[in-house]
Amino acid sequence: MCSQTKAGIALLYNKETSNTYDVRLKLTKEVLTVQKLDVVCTRGCDPQLNVHLLRTAGEEVTITVRYLREVPSFLKLPLGSPVTSAGQSSRVSSPLFDSGLHLNGNSSNTDPPSPSKPSANEPKYEKRWLDAVSLPLLMARASRYKAVTAKLRSNSFEVCALDGTSTNILQFCTAAESSDWLQAISSNISDLTLENMKMINRYCSPDDQIVHMGWVCENPQANDAGPSSTFKFLALRGPSLYIFRSPPVSGTDWGHAETMYTLYEVLLKVHKDCWIQAKFYLGLQQDEDLQDGEPFCFSILVGHGQSHTFSVDMTSDLAVWEKSFQRAVFMEVQRVGSKTYMCSSQGKVLCLTIDFGSGFTCSESSSKNILWRYKFSQLKGSSDDGKTRVKLLFKNAENKQIEMKELEFGNLTAVLHCISSFMAAKVASVDPVFVKCQSISGKYMS
Repeated sequence: MCSQTKAGIALLYNKETSNTYDVRLKLTKEVLTVQKLDVVCTRGCDPQLNVHLLRTAGEEVTITVRYLREVPSFLKLPLGSPVTSAGQSSRVSSPLFDSGLHLNGNSSNTDPPSPSKPSANEPKYEKRWLDAVSLPLLMARASRYKAVTAKLRSNSFEVCALDGTSTNILQFCTAAESSDWLQAISSNISDLTLENMKMINRYCSPDDQIVHMGWVCENPQANDAGPSSTFKFLALRGPSLYIFRSPPVSGTDWGHAETMYTLYEVLLKVHKDCWIQAKFYLGLQQDEDLQDGEPFCFSILVGHGQSHTFSVDMTSDLAVWEKSFQRAVFMEVQRVGSKTYMCSSQGKVLCLTIDFGSGFTCSESSSKNILWRYKFSQLKGSSDDGKTRVKLLFKNAENKQIEMKELEFGNLTAVLHCISSFMAAKVASVDPVFVKCQSISGKYMS
């Protein structure tokens, strides 16, 4: 882990007031601080009087500005900004100038008199960067997704803390600068999440380890009445995929998930084409190479034909979720070893057992008498009606003939997903590189 620290300038768009402010960002390992330019009393008065003076100043506040050559350099702006001549004053307030403030209870529009040299006791007001909000990054969410829609902003994003505190919309000059900041903030959030996972896993059994967790944006299904997208917190832990409305903080929170699914009975489907993933792994694909507003999506296919579609902000997030899901399913299949489902064939009640070691075994439910048995390698194909029935095609090891077995299940989708998960885990188990990666990842998580 390598946490990032950054500092820079951005624009803050307040969604409630529709106002835009110049802000300075300061990023540390655990906190993102947003600073706004504000007027403070630096000489001749109690700083606590600032608010009182501004409230009682009348309808008009006149600000006298003085140009500082160092400020454009600090803000990385070109020199040559207009400079007011000595003795001139302006009503314009700008973050590029260090300002003195003179309060006037008079609402007339006449030009103010030229300021004289302030006396030692005269109050002096200056603009300074003051902390507007400091967001703890543990379990925070940084996202480019627009509210309600599933569209991505090209050069802005929002950061929300665990308690709901928000930075509002942070806007940057270019999409590249926005992406750089988003990656830095997301990296620190991921590091803190991983540290939290390791701490939780230290006190949990090997069968209840957290593999990965984080924020996603859930997109509505085509047949859903509600058009809005919502943010959800996903977690891959032990035998289950958890979907939360907010991150679990205490142990009891894990029992209040919005939805839970058994890992080996669901499938993850990445919506992006394989060539995009390949280019990213090779370092040839960057997030900004894709079209603006194009989301990175994956679906979780569950039983009875249902599914959830989620979006993430960056290609790297998509890759992490895909790899983490594969690892979690592999670990769970190895842990359970086998799974048995009730089924029927030609009016008889049967049991189909999917075993990581031996493959497929079908037996009578009452007598447990084994009717047939095949290895995973003998399965050559399958077809189903999309409802309850499936035809499995096996190659007989002795006569090399294809034998068809037709079975009927109550939740056919879950059975097919389970078969897929066990077969994928079986193939992965003979890949030494994959097995080594799982071993390293397990030690890293714990």
